[in-house]
Amino acid sequence: MSERPGYWDPLPAVRTSAGTTLPWEETVTVLAPAETYLMGRWAERNWRNVPGPFYGAETDTCEMGPEVAPRHVMCDENGQEFVFRQPRQPAEVNRVLFAAWNDPCGQYGMDGDQWWTTQSVRSWWQERARLREWAEHFATAPSGSHRFPYGLADLLSYLDGDLQAHLRGYLFWLEEGRPPTGSETLPDL
Repeated sequence: MSERPGYWDPLPAVRTSAGTTLPWEETVTVLAPAETYLMGRWAERNWRNVPGPFYGAETDTCEMGPEVAPRHVMCDENGQEFVFRQPRQPAEVNRVLFAAWNDPCGQYGMDGDQWWTTQSVRSWWQERARLREWAEHFATAPSGSHRFPYGLADLLSYLDGDLQAHLRGYLFWLEEGRPPTGSETLPDL
């Protein structure tokens, strides 16, 4: 599915997420206020996180994130979680928040907008080959060395597809502080 052009700000959905009931298997989880469990530190973020407000830092290694948010969260070879696709609608925000809520270390963050700059997003894009090389290497590692190889194909597809449009919209958001209208030109990466 191709993403909408532009950028959708997920943070208003975070503010309304407290008290959201999420059914998961045979249990029901009610999310607490996000600031009680989104305490990741930018300086400790996993380099594999794509630009945007959400990121994983030094998370636990229980690898729960990919189970509850498989289209957004992956684990590295050490089992630490990172956000490979930023959420684009409220239900996806809730999935990422549920992944963060399940991290007992509280090492997901949502303050990426305060740290990313147009220059750092462009630098990340120029160095995306590093993420591709890691994913391709990880995909060929012995099968017992990681639990979630199914996310790799999704990550690689996103790198080759909708990520560029998302990041161009995110650059506009960072530069203008608002989403672009349909007629505005998005910045180049």
